[in-house]
Amino acid sequence: MSKLVTIGEAADITGLSAKMIRHYEVNGLVPKAVRSEAQYRLYNSQQLKLLGVIKQAKRLGFSLSQIRALSNLWQNPNRASSEVKSLAEEHLQEIDAKISELKQMKKSLQEMADNCNDDEHSHCSILDGLDHV
Repeated sequence: MSKLVTIGEAADITGLSAKMIRHYEVNGLVPKAVRSEAQYRLYNSQQLKLLGVIKQAKRLGFSLSQIRALSNLWQNPNRASSEVKSLAEEHLQEIDAKISELKQMKKSLQEMADNCNDDEHSHCSILDGLDHV
């Protein structure tokens, strides 16, 4: 794709909203779009590919700062793959920590639910479990 596309077309192509595309541009994740005579943003194929990379990185749960780093690395032909792998491994560790935390949350909530009498009485073991300061 060598032609320039408007932000609306870029949104259709990438599956991102125009608002998110503007957000990524304002935050420096995507180079500023050129403007038409009517001041419409126009995006080239490289920017569309980069938006796709950003969308996928966001889907994988990378933070905005990590996405910025990945975006910079993606645009740098002289990058070292070890830098990219390091970012990915750091994120994997964060995911593992979140999984561990979620498992503990599930276990605690399951214990509270298992201890619930599930009747018409006002006593509630779940609320009691939440009431620990």
